[in-house]
Amino acid sequence: MLEIERKFLVTSEAYKKEAFRKERIVQGFLNTHPDRTVRVRIKGTHAFLTVKGRSNDAGTIRSEWETQIPIPDAEQLLTLCEPSIIEKIRFEVKIGPHIFEVDEFLGANEGLSIAEIELTTEDETFTRPEWLGVEVTGKTQYYNSQLSSNPFKFWKK
Repeated sequence: MLEIERKFLVTSEAYKKEAFRKERIVQGFLNTHPDRTVRVRIKGTHAFLTVKGRSNDAGTIRSEWETQIPIPDAEQLLTLCEPSIIEKIRFEVKIGPHIFEVDEFLGANEGLSIAEIELTTEDETFTRPEWLGVEVTGKTQYYNSQLSSNPFKFWKK
């Protein structure tokens, strides 16, 4: 299965008023190799194991495989993950036919908020909400797998 998405920084908290869902996410990475990342995620009352392939040159397309797993299994797998675990609050906002997932990071990545939108084609058009900032699609330092090893709080401002 192919995933087509674009990522953006967020310029304000206005998305919170527009959100129809809010969930806490805890996730870790069993493998962060550029050719394949293996993620364990607990999202609300569900857990998932996800494998993602290398992104294309633009950073918009990559293969993704995901399956739901029992939460106790995810909790055990999180203990085997590379340092460090990512925690965030995800807000889902519907704008036209699309849903933006806005992640407000906690812990070592506090202060960082990223919006993602999944598309059906690379050139699909979408409405940009006022709180959508600079595009960071393809900038690997914004990948969750990289934020786990190089947290936002250590970046030079």
